[in-house]
Amino acid sequence: MTQLVTIFGGSGFVGRYIARRMAKAGWRVRVAVRRPNQALYVKPFGAVGQVEPVFCNIRDDASVRAVMQGADAVVNCVGILAEVGRNRFDAVQTEGAGRIARIAAEMQVARLVHVSAIGADAQSDSLYQRSKAQGEAQVIQHFPNAIILRPSIIFGVEDQFFNRFAAMTRFSPFLPVVGADTRFQPVFVDDVAKAAEHALTGTVAAGVYELGGPDRATFRQLMQTMLSEIRRNRILVNVPFAVAGLMGGALDIAQKLSLGLFTNTVLTRDQVRNLRHDNVVSDTAQGFDAFGITPTPMDAVLPSYLWIHRQGGQYKAIHESAAQLRKTGQ
Repeated sequence: MTQLVTIFGGSGFVGRYIARRMAKAGWRVRVAVRRPNQALYVKPFGAVGQVEPVFCNIRDDASVRAVMQGADAVVNCVGILAEVGRNRFDAVQTEGAGRIARIAAEMQVARLVHVSAIGADAQSDSLYQRSKAQGEAQVIQHFPNAIILRPSIIFGVEDQFFNRFAAMTRFSPFLPVVGADTRFQPVFVDDVAKAAEHALTGTVAAGVYELGGPDRATFRQLMQTMLSEIRRNRILVNVPFAVAGLMGGALDIAQKLSLGLFTNTVLTRDQVRNLRHDNVVSDTAQGFDAFGITPTPMDAVLPSYLWIHRQGGQYKAIHESAAQLRKTGQ
């Protein structure tokens, strides 16, 4: 019988790539999400009936248990970058992760892959990073043979990193950067999905793996790379952490006072705390080598999707080539 994997958050940025890979590998894929009707785009990842979005709320035992029925493997991709309503860091990234691991163990699921993040630290001053570490601890407590993946900032067609900042350049000659000297190691989303696939098929041992791409760069350098790719000149403004903290605090308060009418997707105080720390693979960590994966460099992928932010879009390169021909008189 074809094996079945349940992917919590399988319609999200990382989850959809894992779902596509597992479907291509011949598995049945159950995509557990809060809004199945908004995740119907995952169905064509496989043959008719092979990939199915189903309702699940990871804050509820019965809901988690229902979508895990008959599963041979489970992946948890659920995570939030900011707290909104009942989606708190502890509820989602700590208790939710623990609930999935506990029920997976109870139901004797063979394999569990948990997607966390580089920087997970139980002693961190960041609620996000602290909840990630506490979630990992609960996963290991309930499911000792789990494989935990800790990616750095993830890039790809649907990312909310390069796309977000590229979109900002359309409206201002300035591009504010908080933590301009903080280092990142961007990792391609499909490389993370490939690592999850290897983990699900039993080709690596249980443990924690930190996943970073071949490029290490500061936040400022990443923005310069992005600007070069979209052919825009913008002044990078380094926002001091103290100022950024005040800005994030004000926006957080505005969200609370708005009673749900305003959601702070701009900058939170917790995000400022995160940006104080480098987001790169540690020297002693297991990484892509353990999976036999050569990570993809940024310059192999960024041109394939950032062109939409250029003035002139996909035709910008043609215009540049024509202008160069005119200069050389050819």
